[in-house]
Amino acid sequence: MQAKHSTFRRKHAAEALCLLAFLNPVTTGGVQLKSDTIQAFDRYLQISEAEMPPEDPAAGPFLYVERLPADRREAALEQLHRGDVVIERLETRDGDKAIAVPDGMIHDWIGTVFISGATLAKTLALEEDYDHHDQIFRPDVMRSKILSRNGGDFTIFYRLRKKKVITSILDTDHAVHYHLIDATHAASRSHTTRIQEVENAGAANESLKPVGDDDGFLWRMNTYWRFEEKDGGVYVECRSISLTRDIPTGLGWLIGPMVNSIPRESLTFTLGTTRTALK
Repeated sequence: MQAKHSTFRRKHAAEALCLLAFLNPVTTGGVQLKSDTIQAFDRYLQISEAEMPPEDPAAGPFLYVERLPADRREAALEQLHRGDVVIERLETRDGDKAIAVPDGMIHDWIGTVFISGATLAKTLALEEDYDHHDQIFRPDVMRSKILSRNGGDFTIFYRLRKKKVITSILDTDHAVHYHLIDATHAASRSHTTRIQEVENAGAANESLKPVGDDDGFLWRMNTYWRFEEKDGGVYVECRSISLTRDIPTGLGWLIGPMVNSIPRESLTFTLGTTRTALK
């Protein structure tokens, strides 16, 4: 048992050192969000949004899982009705070519959860209750506040906590739009308008790093939500497309799986917590 714990500690320490190397601008030559990185991300979003099915149930299957091949669709629906989060990584391509992102990485995940007994009205009420998301989605959301609202359009503030061996605190602003399609269908989209890393969070000398001149833990994030009430509950789907700094040359094989797991774990937590809160 002691040998097992010792091996775990060594592995944990190695992961921490690798992530510190990834995030440390001294050891990796510094990180700064560049215009060509933003342009590549914007191109990825442009193609992705053009390929998304219309937010119209009459135009075809409304949810991603409903568009899967029959065998995968049946397996996914079975998982959802067991209470699992079904999540999958996506990649948008420009024709038959991958979209190159200079000095950056795009993380594209889609997840779905089914909440038995929930209604669309109660689900949207929870989603729009941003002033209390810091109570519902802790520890990922440390602070939350509605900055402004005009009907289905929100401007919100989140202080986010991202942890994978080491912890990063981010102050973020988001523009969110909700669209009630009919009595059983709704959709929303959001995008970050500001992301700043917080140094010495909670201390007297707390400060914010300049936008885009930081550790590159998160530079951009867009989310696309769909809500469908049927089968005695509500299906909640979220596609999250985010931008981070690239992995330094030579460290991809070691750090890549950890860095790529962070957006997946965050989306899984958000959907799972939504289900728990509504249950």
